[in-house]
Amino acid sequence: MNMLAIWWSALGAGMKVVWIITIIATIVFLIQSIMTFVGGGSSDLDSDMDINFDGTDADVPDAISGGTGMNLYTFRNLVNFCLGFGWSFIILQGKIASTAVLIIVSVLIGLALVAAVMYMFKWLWGMQQSGNINLEKSAPGCTGTVYLAIPAKRSGEGKVQITINNSVREYAAVTDGEAIPTGAAITVVEAIGPALLLVK
Repeated sequence: MNMLAIWWSALGAGMKVVWIITIIATIVFLIQSIMTFVGGGSSDLDSDMDINFDGTDADVPDAISGGTGMNLYTFRNLVNFCLGFGWSFIILQGKIASTAVLIIVSVLIGLALVAAVMYMFKWLWGMQQSGNINLEKSAPGCTGTVYLAIPAKRSGEGKVQITINNSVREYAAVTDGEAIPTGAAITVVEAIGPALLLVK
């Protein structure tokens, strides 16, 4: 313990900040991974803290939408970036003399990790949604709840969780009416894409 204290006191202020961010990101990443793979799916932490710069909610795990693509600005992606940036900065510190180059390389590695995880979840999401469900036939009339708020008059996509073929599935959704808030009950009108629903 004394050696740990000596090591910590010998670090500069900048490296202490990097270590703190990296340790926190690692712990959160491990918690998210455990929750995902034991059946937690998108953790409450993701859904509560995912943000979009226009003020609307956005998802993390996943950060993946079956409709328009991927949303970059999520808590999970922030964690992934800090994880990649922090560990690469720590590992490469003694190997790259220039601090500016070290920062640039670490930022690029952090962004690469974010991209890799996003595409992994996109692939997993596609595999999950493909299955043998024919949305055009099975989805109309199904009920569920709004997971991420749906903008009015098809001005954007939200997400819904519906019970279909005796299982709960998550899909991107739009509406022709007014905006539908998170938690509201919905009914599927029709499927207008391979993973996009029109709801009311």
